[in-house]
Amino acid sequence: MSFKARVHSIVKKIPKGKTLTYKEVAKRAGSPRAFRAVGTVLSKNFDPAIPCHRVIRSDGGMGGYNRGGITAKIAILTGEWQNSAYARKRRTPQSP
Repeated sequence: MSFKARVHSIVKKIPKGKTLTYKEVAKRAGSPRAFRAVGTVLSKNFDPAIPCHRVIRSDGGMGGYNRGGITAKIAILTGEWQNSAYARKRRTPQSP
């Protein structure tokens, strides 16, 4: 399997409401120092089945997004997080 195919496979498995860093994707793809290559692969991805918006920088920055820029990436991630099971659980009032 090519590096590109491994990256796409890993990114497809990131659940809604969660993110991985470019470095984490590179490590899972078997090339821990290839985080820039992960960014290059994802910058050329226009397949909506591959949620590249769920990959962020190690410093918490958004990185790039080829389908609307960083503003669109933030909006998509915010919407996914708010609708995730984790967020729903956190908003449930706690019993005294």
